[in-house]
Amino acid sequence: MADNLSYSFALPGVAFCAGLARRAVGELLTRHGLVELRETAVLAASELVSAAYRFTPDQEMLLRVHWQFDALRIILYDQHQSHGQPQRSEECREARSESMWLLAAAVEAHGGDWGLAPSLTPSGGCKAWALLHR
Repeated sequence: MADNLSYSFALPGVAFCAGLARRAVGELLTRHGLVELRETAVLAASELVSAAYRFTPDQEMLLRVHWQFDALRIILYDQHQSHGQPQRSEECREARSESMWLLAAAVEAHGGDWGLAPSLTPSGGCKAWALLHR
């Protein structure tokens, strides 16, 4: 059942979206037979959405949840504007990374990985992700 897990959700970028993401991810993992990943994945989705909201409030974001190469991938794209100066961009990336300490701890405790990077799109933005193995 996990092989056909592939969903994308546009979220409006408001505070309650973290709760929506938690409920959606939890339900999807239950329906696709990945209950053992549910707790960590729900936390990961919530943390990714919350960080995007803190750094780009009131901006639409896209949450992608899919199973690929025997791993659950949760990816959040936001519309964070480019800073133009490399030093300012790095400071912002560090601040965002530090704000996601709970995500880091949970994912790493589960043997997974996480990260963030600029989105390689003309409009900019940030891509943050979590990877969880069974």
